[in-house]
Amino acid sequence: MLQLDGKAVVLTGAAGGIGSLVAARMQADGAHILGIDRVPCPACNEHIVADLADPQELAWLSEQLTVRRIDILVNVAGLQYFGAFEDQPASALRAGFIVNLVAPATLISAVLPAMRARRSGQIVNIGSVMGSVNYPFFAAYSSAKAGLRGLSEALRREVTADGLTVTYVAPRAVRTAFNNAAVNAFMVATGMTADDPAVVADRIVKAIVERRKDVSIGAREAFFMRLNALLPRLVDAGLAGQVAKARRLFPS
Repeated sequence: MLQLDGKAVVLTGAAGGIGSLVAARMQADGAHILGIDRVPCPACNEHIVADLADPQELAWLSEQLTVRRIDILVNVAGLQYFGAFEDQPASALRAGFIVNLVAPATLISAVLPAMRARRSGQIVNIGSVMGSVNYPFFAAYSSAKAGLRGLSEALRREVTADGLTVTYVAPRAVRTAFNNAAVNAFMVATGMTADDPAVVADRIVKAIVERRKDVSIGAREAFFMRLNALLPRLVDAGLAGQVAKARRLFPS
């Protein structure tokens, strides 16, 4: 028997490099996938085209989800900015925080009442290692993902007694179009490991099926996540070299 047979899944970022692979894998395992993205999602059973960064569209989408049975909500959609914090336009700053944190929280709020009433359901938030080891020149992205990690932990403590599962997955860098040329140059300069998106999709789906609580990808990154929680000033010193390399990419 398929492990996700008959499960109704909502998946944001479903047309992206990771989301499309997660959709295909969950569908192959028996799930019915409603994909949400700014473009159609061919890997899904059905899709809604919506811009999560638009507050009006987000509110409309939230209303649509309140009238559907949803067994699993998977928040994959994300926006990333790499560069000096002050160089990020205000509009891009707002969009990043909305897509990375406000949108997942809003959609969770929409599906949670029915899940609580059924005493069954799973919320899956795809964060980042940068949500635990906050990276310079990724300040907005890191802080939004830190918020998503905190939301996941707090929500888990709130709903576990209701029979619900909250899964938080923290990938490290992934080789997708999510990374622009500057990010790719930074990864090369610093020797940062980037995973195959298929491997990351496999880990996400495995975490969903096993109803895991917290999953981080990369042993070295998991170590630094723990180290940063205990000795953040030590990590400051360790990242100094990467900061210097990043500065060379932004001469201004």
